[in-house]
Amino acid sequence: MMRVFGSLVGLALLLVSTECLLPPSKEDLSQISLLGVKYLDKQIENAISGVKEMKTVMERSGDDHNKFLSALEKTKQQKEDALKAAQEMETKLSEEQEVCNGTMQSLWEECKPCLKNTCIKYYSRTCSSGAGLIGRQLEEVLNRTSPISIWINGENMDVLEREDQEQSQRFQNLEERYSDVADGVDSIFMDSLRVFDHMRSLNPPMFSSPFHMPSIWGQSERANERAEMAEAGEVRSRMVRSALQDPDFHGFHNMFSPMMDMARNIFSSMGPVMDADANFDINPSEEGSVNEDVVVTKPSGMTCREIRRNSAGCIKLRGECEKCVAIQDIDCSGKKPLAGPLKKDLEQALAMAEKFTQEYSKQLRKFEEQMSNTSSLLDLFSKQFGWVSALANNTNNKDGIFKIETVMSKDTEDPEKPGDTNVSVQLFDNPAMTFSVPGDIPWNDPKFSEVVAQQALDLYKQTTVVVK
Repeated sequence: MMRVFGSLVGLALLLVSTECLLPPSKEDLSQISLLGVKYLDKQIENAISGVKEMKTVMERSGDDHNKFLSALEKTKQQKEDALKAAQEMETKLSEEQEVCNGTMQSLWEECKPCLKNTCIKYYSRTCSSGAGLIGRQLEEVLNRTSPISIWINGENMDVLEREDQEQSQRFQNLEERYSDVADGVDSIFMDSLRVFDHMRSLNPPMFSSPFHMPSIWGQSERANERAEMAEAGEVRSRMVRSALQDPDFHGFHNMFSPMMDMARNIFSSMGPVMDADANFDINPSEEGSVNEDVVVTKPSGMTCREIRRNSAGCIKLRGECEKCVAIQDIDCSGKKPLAGPLKKDLEQALAMAEKFTQEYSKQLRKFEEQMSNTSSLLDLFSKQFGWVSALANNTNNKDGIFKIETVMSKDTEDPEKPGDTNVSVQLFDNPAMTFSVPGDIPWNDPKFSEVVAQQALDLYKQTTVVVK
């Protein structure tokens, strides 16, 4: 009796072992694939919801952008009005100067080389190179400067006009970068709408709309309008290439990195001008070496780099030159242009122009920082959910979005340590991919389909979406 029982137990174990080694049938593969499709549907739906949040972040940024444009336009107008007033005052002063233009010009022609040589002398004491360049730059500035303007307190008109041009260029570059980011987000969003529309046509009961879910940022009317178009089948069929598949796309934050670097370079060239009694003070490091980029002048705080970029600051050394000093005391038919009310009016206008120039720069900086932070957040959304937009032209396989074609289990001598399972999978319109999954999850375990689907999706992201 015991012998018969033992034989039955052995036979049962053999049958169980044999059953575990049997590969799934065609019908089994279809059922596993169906479970995988349900899992992928959820992943796609979650990703589309994430893209919707991404679009909402960009739209909220658009509101900030409009406020920024409004404030910037107001400051720009104030800056231009102040510059215009300063130019008018400078013109009136020049007209008073014309009465004694010959004497004034004679003093000016002797003042200019003295200013140039004095600047080079002080510069060379501290800065090891660039003296010749400083001299040439200052000479160009002085040739465009009126004699009386060197005794006007405030930023040099030539410098303010140059900064105005640089700010206009920075604004244009910033707007172009902002448009590029907005277009990139919009393309990802529109492609995701196409994916949603296509997926819902394949599985209407299973694929609900994620676009009317409450947003952590609040409801977006524009996003919902686009979603209603998708639900109505109004998203046009077109061949598109998601921004994430573009080899030249390196992330949204990267679009603003060059802007921030350029801004830092420009701001570093806008240091305060030198005072009349400025002297150069060398500040060695602990090792005894001197970093010329941080060597400052007292009390202006101008560095070697700042002087190289703004040689007009050397005009403040006017008190070092006798002929320059004589200009402010010249008598033009009983009038001293630099002693009258026009000088005060000009200085006030220059002060206002400088104030609004600085305010304009602050506003540009603030928006650049906001967009830098926003673009970093957009990159987080993009890396986690943006892959779904790449499916816009990749979900037309007649066999469906996911199909497990073969499952092969590897035999091992130790039944407690099953070998990995090799699977061949067709995902979206991509060529079939083959990979292994852990053998401790048998193919008849519901988790098996999820593991296979997720691994296939991970491989798809790596090979299809350009990740930077």
